[in-house]
Amino acid sequence: QVQFVESGGGLVQPGGSLRLSCAASGSIFSIYAMGWYRQAPGKQRELVARISSGGSTNYADSVKGRFTISRDNAKNTVYLQMNTLKPEDTAVYYCKPYPPGSRPWGQGTQVTVSS
Repeated sequence: QVQFVESGGGLVQPGGSLRLSCAASGSIFSIYAMGWYRQAPGKQRELVARISSGGSTNYADSVKGRFTISRDNAKNTVYLQMNTLKPEDTAVYYCKPYPPGSRPWGQGTQVTVSS
């Protein structure tokens, strides 16, 4: 069973940047479409960006033009480059296959955008 571990979160000022990483175990990572999701306090978890096994990408309107999802299948890793961060981007960020299915969510990585 493939597992995913998120990292790279932290505290950043508005307008700043962060790069999240998601490392996957298992040799079949490359066949998965992957997504980055986030959950802000008191809100439902939402899909932020997704990338197909072939590299096609799709973004939520709220992050379009600011976030970039990418993948390196040789390293079993998915990235989320986040630029021009806003306070409303504050959330716990998770990676998981797209669609996410019923498997448990990982611990995620906290992103806090605040001055």
